Amino acid sequence: MTPAARAADLLIRGYQRHLSPRKGFTCAHLVAHGGQSCSAAVRGIVARRGVLRAGVPTALRFLACYRAATLLAKTDVQGVCCCGGIPIPFRF
Repeated sequence: MTPAARAADLLIRGYQRHLSPRKGFTCAHLVAHGGQSCSAAVRGIVARRGVLRAGVPTALRFLACYRAATLLAKTDVQGVCCCGGIPIPFRF
């Protein structure tokens, strides 16, 4: 792994360990489709492709997550968001 990929991996791991558990909701893509959360998926993309070549697949994943959040907002599922328009505050 390149130094940039290691740095990105370290940032994502920090997010997963310290920030994600406190936000009070989970990844909409994970809830709607199963599989990995966006942070886990992006971490894998960066590990496989490197930081520069991970840009487009990462953007596509976040777009899919946004669409999942939009889909979930139309159902009775509450408290789920990743990058969609459901305003849920962080819990600290």
